Amino acid sequence: MISQTTKELKAYEVDPKVKVVILKGNGKAFCVGGDVVSSYICLVAGHWSYAAISYKKQIMLDYLVATYGKPVVALIDGIVMGGGAGLSMHGRFKIVTENTVFSMPETSIGHFVDVGASYFLSRLPGFFGEYLGLTGTKIRGADMVGCGLVTHFVLSKNLHLLESELDKVTSSDTNTISKIISRFEHRPNVKQDGVYSRLEIINKCFSRKTVEEILSSLESEAENRREKWILEAIKSMKSACPISLKISLRSIREGRTQELDQCLAREYNIFCHIKRRTVSNDFYEGMRAMLLDKDKNPKWKPAKLELVTDEMVNRYFSRVDEDDWESLQLPARSNLVDAMRPRL
Repeated sequence: MISQTTKELKAYEVDPKVKVVILKGNGKAFCVGGDVVSSYICLVAGHWSYAAISYKKQIMLDYLVATYGKPVVALIDGIVMGGGAGLSMHGRFKIVTENTVFSMPETSIGHFVDVGASYFLSRLPGFFGEYLGLTGTKIRGADMVGCGLVTHFVLSKNLHLLESELDKVTSSDTNTISKIISRFEHRPNVKQDGVYSRLEIINKCFSRKTVEEILSSLESEAENRREKWILEAIKSMKSACPISLKISLRSIREGRTQELDQCLAREYNIFCHIKRRTVSNDFYEGMRAMLLDKDKNPKWKPAKLELVTDEMVNRYFSRVDEDDWESLQLPARSNLVDAMRPRL
């Protein structure tokens, strides 16, 4: 699917008859992410580099979307997770509906927030990106618009009308596309108890330097205010893979001052270390516990945050020590979409 999508997008980019590209899901979800079970089976039956080759294709597709020469409109009606977020969050126009649910749950399976998440999460207001990345929290379309993760909210029933209008465009002018979308835009019903409305507390907790300090700050807040979202954040972080949490936090923090190509190259590096088991077997254990045996009881090693040393984390950000391994080199392209304006 990744290879075919890449091939089609490259063809459309140079086809003068194509003015705009629409990405949408075939079913009730936009995309729930990569088929990690199939990937896991291939990994244990073969060599870790198989996953690296597949992942390189995936993030090069994400980069193609981010640097595309024509407007890309993602119609995100339903679930968008992991790899699906990588495909949609880098485009020019990102449209959600009342059915949209976003999350980056990678730390729960011993992985880390990737596919450019260290770029698009780090550019959300305050430390909302750290909150989403470390907790894997699900947010709906209204909060996605509110925090600037996406560009427009359209009612699901009107998507086919919007798509029909986009089919008629005779220009790739982004202002023209924007005006068409705006005609269908709907003001979402932002709930006062929505998690984005708690940004002040999120900033207070997730601005801390370490994962341990973030968790401790959340626990202090929980003593004063028994709010559901705080308790859920604590629960999810305590059950997540300790190494994954520390890798994800550092990756997002580094992403705040880096361009997209730098973020993708770093994430490719981390990905290879995880699949190679350079430091830990946690990804394979997380897959076993959460998606294969489904006992929901992964045995993380190290099992506690305080046992994850800086030296361990540093190794994920170092070069992979293999003679034939090469760092990710992305092609020079001049159309990088400023879909996520830095909000540092």
